[in-house]
Amino acid sequence: MEKTIEKEIQLLFDICLTAGRIMMENGSEVYRTEDTMNRIAANAGHPDSVTHVTVTGIFIGLRSMPYTQLENVTERRMNLEKVAAVNHLSRQYEQQELSLLELHQKLKKVDVETPSFPIPLQIFSAGIVSCTLMYIFSLSMQDFAAAFFVGMLGFTVSYLIKKYLKMKFMDDFVASVVIGLSAYLLVSLQLASNIDNIIIGSVMPLVPGVAITNAFRDILAGHLISGMARVTEALFVAGSIGIGIAMVFILFL
Repeated sequence: MEKTIEKEIQLLFDICLTAGRIMMENGSEVYRTEDTMNRIAANAGHPDSVTHVTVTGIFIGLRSMPYTQLENVTERRMNLEKVAAVNHLSRQYEQQELSLLELHQKLKKVDVETPSFPIPLQIFSAGIVSCTLMYIFSLSMQDFAAAFFVGMLGFTVSYLIKKYLKMKFMDDFVASVVIGLSAYLLVSLQLASNIDNIIIGSVMPLVPGVAITNAFRDILAGHLISGMARVTEALFVAGSIGIGIAMVFILFL
């Protein structure tokens, strides 16, 4: 009997920790992750669950039993498709459309099979984000086209470095240097007119806007440790971008 209970609790913990890890690795707020984990545990017959979520680790335990487990959060990226998928599965389980074992299997599938947007589409979208700011700063078609291509180039460099070198913050630094050099060359060759506008537009796909927003939402929700950790990480990213651009200005302007 005790072994059966232990197996059920272990399965529940695996499900909650898997759901929490997927959400935290892909850009969810702390309070949303804790709420999802507690709802899964409550619907499994354990409303006395206790969860503690940070950006680097997830804890879950039961007040009525001496069981506690920890899951490491080793990656941080933005894929809100996975966050939405986990939320959807937890609601399906709440409505008894899924069993606990089926929920576990579907969460594992979400973790490895959830599709993301194709890389060419992401690169093209980065160009669109970059060039649309030219409507605010300048109506020059030269700057519009330059920001489009420089934004795509910067995003591509960032993606390749992140994929192959896997050095944190180095992708943003190198991408910003490439953006600054490209903008400088285009203006020098008189293919564009305003280097500042092109750089401002082209770095927009690299700016950690969602991370900063989630950081302040966590702080306002009372999760000070996670909020400050995310703010610090976002500041490092912003600093990497700024230093890369500054180097180009110091060396060439």
